[in-house]
This record gives sequence, structure tokens and C-alpha cells, in this order.
Amino acid sequence: MERTLLLVDDEENILRSLVRVLRRDGYTILTADGGPQALELLEQHPVGVIVSDQRMPVMTGSEFLERAKEMRPDTIRIMLSGYTDLQSVTDAINRGSIYKFLTKPWDDELLRENISKAFEHYDLRAERDHLADQLTEANKQLADANVRLERQVANQDVALELHHRMLELSQDVLEHLPVGVIGIGDDGLIALANELAHRLLHQPLGALLSRVAADVLPAEIQHLCTTPVTETTITLPAVHIVPGGTPVQVHCSRLGEGMRNSGTMLVLVPEEG
Repeated sequence: MERTLLLVDDEENILRSLVRVLRRDGYTILTADGGPQALELLEQHPVGVIVSDQRMPVMTGSEFLERAKEMRPDTIRIMLSGYTDLQSVTDAINRGSIYKFLTKPWDDELLRENISKAFEHYDLRAERDHLADQLTEANKQLADANVRLERQVANQDVALELHHRMLELSQDVLEHLPVGVIGIGDDGLIALANELAHRLLHQPLGALLSRVAADVLPAEIQHLCTTPVTETTITLPAVHIVPGGTPVQVHCSRLGEGMRNSGTMLVLVPEEG
């Protein structure tokens, strides 16, 4: 996979030095002398990692990185600066615009290591999104197949066998998702939980099934299982579902509204460090 790196600094000698240090790592390197030019490059190229100075004319590094986040939210953004305005750096970090802050003058090997890790972070996120797309397509194919089966299969025994195979396939897809999935019935019992959900809740595989959700979920998300969901999905960011555990985003959706069997689906997305 091609790795495209964007370097932004208003000092030409700094850009030349950075290119000299980083070109050995095989990146496709783009350079810009400020935020406006860098934004034009972002429109034209699939940039994975950005390294930007802070003190630049026209647009500061913090302002540029915030615009870059809006334009390409999946990019990994690093600030490399000798400017010690901690307030502007802190504000940028709090807004999620910066993945890491490095100071000038830099250590060549430390800089290379941090950029390499940033690309690993970017690639993992891209792979997660790819798997999510595959799941969406698999679910669509399963839904289409189910419609065709309902139209074509008259023999009940054959239909049951085919549905059983589809359920096995769905279960296999569920177990390989990069997110935790928990299904809770309106009776408050956990009816479905994949392997990652068990790991995130520090539970042995299978231990969550038939448990009362209120006994294993933290109070801040228990109400999602009983409160009617008026939106398509409700999201809670950075929830610690077990003390000291991995923080997760919690996405809650209602399933089967108006049907005999209904419940709540929780999707637990581990926060990336």
C-alpha cells in the first residue's frame, strides 16, 4: 500500500532536511510552504500522515490541522515545531486535530519512528473500515439471499436448513468483526455477544449469554437498554466499560421495533491509542 506523507513548513531548508531524513523510508513525500498550499494538496492526494510546523504566516499549524481534519478525518496529524505556545498546542490536541506533538530540533531516528507508527495507526484504521465495508456487503448479500429463498423455497425442511446455514455464516462474520457486539432483549437478558465483546468486558467466552445486562454493563450505558431510542443510533464516546479497561465508543440501536421480538444492539468500538 502506497504511503503518502505531507510535510508543511514555511522554511524551505527545514522541508529539505525533513525530506532528506524521511525519503529512505519509501514514502511518497509531498511538501507545502504553508496551510493554503497544503490544503490544495490534500484535495488532490490520499495523504495518510501530515507533519506540520505551528508558527507559519497566513495560517497557523493548529488552524491548518483542524481544517485538514475536516477535509480528511482519517489522516494522522503530527505537529513538529520549536514554537512553545503550549495553549495553542493544547487546544489543538483537545479538538482532536493532533495525534502527536514533536519539538524542533528533532532527533532523526525518533522522528522516523513516530512517523512509522503513525502510518501503522493509519493502516489499522483503514483495515478496520475495510472490514466494516465487507460486513455491510455480506449483510446485504445475506438479506438478498434471504429474499430469494423466501420466494423460491417451498419445502419447509429445506428452508430451515438453508436458514441454519445462513445463521452460521452470520455468526462467523460476527465473530471476526473488529468491534464488540452485544444484543439485549427487551427482557434485559443478553442474547448475543461476540468474542471481542467478551474480551472488552473481561469475561470468558460464552459467559455473557443469558446474563442480565444490568449485572455486567456500567451504569452510564445501562439506560440505553431501557430508554426508547428515537434516533437511528445513539453514540457515547470514550466509555470505560470495565475499570482500567480499554475505553470504547458505544453505539446503540433499536432492533425489531413493532415486531414480536425486539431489543437493543450495542456496538463497542475500541478507542485507538
